[in-house]
Amino acid sequence: MNISYKWLKDLLDIELSPEDLGRKLTGVGLAVEGIHPHGDDHVFDIDLTSNRPDCLSHLGVSREIAAITKGETRSVESVPVAATDLGEASGLVSILDDDLCHRFTARIIRNVKIGPSPQWLVTRLEAIGERSINNVADITNYVMHELGQPMHAFDLDKLAGDRIVVRRARCGETIQTLDEVERKLDDSMLAICDVEKPVAVAGIMGGLSSGITKDTVNVLLEVAYFDRANIRSTSRQLNLATEASYRFERGVDIENLVRASDRATNLICELAGGELGEFVDVYPHKFDPAEIRSDDISDSVLRLTGLSVRSEECDRTLSALGIETNRDGIYVPPSWRHDLVIEEDLVEEVARHIGYDTITAELPPAFGAGEYQQTEQREKLLRQSLVDLGFDEAISYSFIDTRFDGMFETVPGVIDELTENKYVTLQDSVIEGAVRMRPTILPGLLDAVRLNLNHQRRDVKLFEVGKVFASKTGESGLPNEQKVLTIVLTGGETHQNRGMTSRPLDFYDAKGSVEAAIAAIGIAEPVFLSANIGHLRPGQTAAVEVTGKSVGSVGRLSDQIAATYKFRQPVYVAELNLQTLLSGKGSPIRYRPLAKYPAIVRDVSFIAKRSVEFASIVEAIRKQGYYLCRNIVFIDIYEGEGLADVERSLTVRLEYRSDEQTLREDEVEDIHAKIVGGVERELDVKVRY
Repeated sequence: MNISYKWLKDLLDIELSPEDLGRKLTGVGLAVEGIHPHGDDHVFDIDLTSNRPDCLSHLGVSREIAAITKGETRSVESVPVAATDLGEASGLVSILDDDLCHRFTARIIRNVKIGPSPQWLVTRLEAIGERSINNVADITNYVMHELGQPMHAFDLDKLAGDRIVVRRARCGETIQTLDEVERKLDDSMLAICDVEKPVAVAGIMGGLSSGITKDTVNVLLEVAYFDRANIRSTSRQLNLATEASYRFERGVDIENLVRASDRATNLICELAGGELGEFVDVYPHKFDPAEIRSDDISDSVLRLTGLSVRSEECDRTLSALGIETNRDGIYVPPSWRHDLVIEEDLVEEVARHIGYDTITAELPPAFGAGEYQQTEQREKLLRQSLVDLGFDEAISYSFIDTRFDGMFETVPGVIDELTENKYVTLQDSVIEGAVRMRPTILPGLLDAVRLNLNHQRRDVKLFEVGKVFASKTGESGLPNEQKVLTIVLTGGETHQNRGMTSRPLDFYDAKGSVEAAIAAIGIAEPVFLSANIGHLRPGQTAAVEVTGKSVGSVGRLSDQIAATYKFRQPVYVAELNLQTLLSGKGSPIRYRPLAKYPAIVRDVSFIAKRSVEFASIVEAIRKQGYYLCRNIVFIDIYEGEGLADVERSLTVRLEYRSDEQTLREDEVEDIHAKIVGGVERELDVKVRY
């Protein structure tokens, strides 16, 4: 891209020498490959990346210089529309395929005199490598290099029907372009036509039959916006690349069309003696400005680049580049910046104008894998506590089969019920059939249990700490990730150096493991409540709550799921939302002196209905508020002979102690009797003697 130094100075005040300006432009990402003298001018050879079509003009480069020098770009002189905008209803312009042409303006200029361009215009064009053709053609090229908007001038009298139709070409249609080559079109290409035939390949090159000649009197000036992908495809198919197609492929400013038309019309009237005529602006696809949220742009710049830039300086730089803030935290890129979409794009704009060379070399921060987390020590204690209980840590795949959809209930906080498709599906699975990102770890651990059982290892205790995934509503489209703890145990309790198990594992082993894990991370005592969980066996299931918030469940695997795995012995599982647990502050470790005085223990058995739980008895005792009753412990459950089918016997142990003296038996008996009586009345139970 060739840019004239003198031309830039017409657009803004520049005190820098060409060499200094070249270094400044290179510093902000517009790489100046060379500076070449041309008469009393200097021409910059700028190597632009494909995402910066806004700098394919002198106006675009002048905006960058204004941001560098804290100056202001002067507005380009233009003339207002003299005639009323006739609109699409006039029939002068019709767009039949508005998916490929988003906006089309046409202006008629009458009584022009075609001739050579004045010397200043010829010199300007020659400096940037353009040859002079005639005054009208030169003006369209001049404005394209000045404002970045390609345009084309038609001889109005050569257009059949004196009108323009923008449509897809028909298969087999041909056009002889200005380079005098016959080109065959097809229905994938957009053509600008009169009522009979194509007169231009849209956005690429005009036709020879409607071109400007020395006999032209009336001109139709076209300034339009075409679909970028279609222009690129047509250019490749026709093997025809032009300055216009180069700009349209990368994207022009759809809001710049009228200004460019005004500018070219003004010059044609001045240099070719034309008279303003009708004007039409057909705009079927209105420009919708993008919005980028950045709650603290200064913080984002620091986080992503390591540069400490004040918010005011960030906003000044962005404002100088045409980026506006319409409300707190929302930035609106200008219509000529198609490349600004996300917050990181704003950070890049600030960084390149502050200076890439000011970014120091340092190791980037790690957010996740490999970084020390605040909860890491607590997780380590959790793992160690489970290992001490005889568990082995497992690591299973994060990908599972679709047959597990809905088989297991997930822990609270994973599934977003507002999401239609709850599960995260892989487009290209690593393992055949495993196309789901796991919403629960249970399938992987149960597969591990089955593998152990198939190898005759009947006593298994496994746990895994890992992430689960589910879809989530929102603009980001990113899935919900939660860290969970999953426990599986089956078989019997084994002791070191013993070949025989001491007893079968049961629900209380699973419950105790959950309590130990939660205690290890310093969380308050969990509450276990009777619940119905889809994948667990009724009657041997509990929901786990911590500080009033549900965090998971524990219980025996349901018979139906156990049958699918061909388990012939009870399997107990638990799954907790570890992320929720770790989000709370752990309870501090406090010193508590040993009791000075001995305790008195009383065991009592209550005959109660099966619906009465141990937790209900504990709550009924604590509600009575007897300070001397320091602890309540579950002892046993009895069901069978001597009790009705709907009854069972719950035995609990109550511990009484005073911090001031040794308790007497009669003092304890009085309080104990009142507590037992209160439980009997509240829960409708009776003492078993």
